[in-house]
Amino acid sequence: MAEQVLAAVRTGPGTTELREFPMPDIPDDGALLRVEVAGICGTDVKMYARPPFTDPVIMGHENVGVIAKAGRAFTERKGLVEGDRVFVEHYVGCYRCEWCHAGEYRHCEATDWRTNADALRYGYTSANNPYNLWGGFSQYLYLPWNSVTHRVPDGVSAELAGLVTPLSNGIEWALFTAGVGYASTVLVQGPGQQGLSQVVACKQAGASLVIVTGTARDAARLALARELGADHVIDITREDPLRRVLEITGGRGVDVVLDCTSGAGTAPILLGIDALKRREGTIVVQGELAAFPDFPLKKVTEKSISVKSARGHSYRSCELALEQLASGRFPLEKLSTHAFGLRDADLAIRTVGGEGADDVIHVSLLPWSDTA
Repeated sequence: MAEQVLAAVRTGPGTTELREFPMPDIPDDGALLRVEVAGICGTDVKMYARPPFTDPVIMGHENVGVIAKAGRAFTERKGLVEGDRVFVEHYVGCYRCEWCHAGEYRHCEATDWRTNADALRYGYTSANNPYNLWGGFSQYLYLPWNSVTHRVPDGVSAELAGLVTPLSNGIEWALFTAGVGYASTVLVQGPGQQGLSQVVACKQAGASLVIVTGTARDAARLALARELGADHVIDITREDPLRRVLEITGGRGVDVVLDCTSGAGTAPILLGIDALKRREGTIVVQGELAAFPDFPLKKVTEKSISVKSARGHSYRSCELALEQLASGRFPLEKLSTHAFGLRDADLAIRTVGGEGADDVIHVSLLPWSDTA
C-alpha cells in the first residue's frame, strides 16, 4: 500500500487543490476503504460555493469502495473483511445518545455539522482531524468503528452502488416520511436524481399514479421519468401544472407531494399545497428557503395538510436501495450520466450545479481514474 494518499481538497469557496496525505496507521477497530466511486449531489454544490467554515475539507459523502485494510476488532464488529465492497453512509454517530440507540444516528449531535463544530460526517469534516481522510474525493477513506457500512450485493457494480444515496433518500422520503403505498397518488416536483429516485420508490411501493413536473430544459429527464414508471409528466413552462394535475386526477388532487426542486423559490410549495387533495394530504419539503413570506398557513390548516421535512436516510432505506439496485427491475444505470477523475473535482461539482454539460442527472467522481 502506498505511503501517500491523493485527495481533492476544498480550500476555500469554489476552490479545490490536490493534496497528498500520509497513509494513516489504523487502530484495531478501524479500517481503510479504497474509494471506487464518490457521488456528487446538490448539497455539494452549495457547500462548495459557500463553505460553512474555513478549514480544508475533502468533500464526498456518497462513497462506495473496497475494504483495503481492516483491524481485527473492526472485522469482528462489522462482519466485513478485506476485499468486501461496501457503501458507507456519511453519518458518524456517537452510539451513546437516545437517537443512536433508536437507530436514528442521522439526528445524532456528534454527526451534525450545523450545530457541532467537532462533528464527524463524511464530506463535511475538516481534513485537519485525526486520520485526515474524511471524504470520498480521495483515494482512501478512513473508517472508524462507528462508521455506518452496508455490504454491496454481488452483481452490483461500484458505479451502480454509487446511486445508493439518492435512491435511499427517495425511499426514505416517499415511503417512510410521506407514507406512499398501494394506490397512492403522487406529484413529484423536479426530475433530477432525487426526483427520479422518488419515482422508482413510489412505483415499487405500489403507487397507482405518479406525476412528475419539470421545465423545458428537463426534456431528457422527463423522458427518463416515463421510462422509470411515471404515469404523466408536465412541462411547467408549457402547461399550467395545477390545471393539468387536477385534469389528470379528475379534480381530486394527489395524496402526496414530494418537492425535489432546487432553487425554485416558493412556487413549488404553493403549487404542492394547491395540488393536494381536499383533506389530509402530505407534502415533503427540503427546506432550502430561509424564510417563506406570506406562507398560506390558513389553507394548510383548512385542508389538514401534513408538512414534513426531507432529512437524510435511515439504515433500512439504504438496505432497500441496495436490494432495488440488485433486482434490476428498473433501468437505474441510466441515472448515472457523468463521471470525472480526481483532478477534475472542481469541474464535476460545477457540472452538478448546471455549468457545462446538458442532461446531467447523477455525477460520480472516480478517484483512481487519473492514475489507472
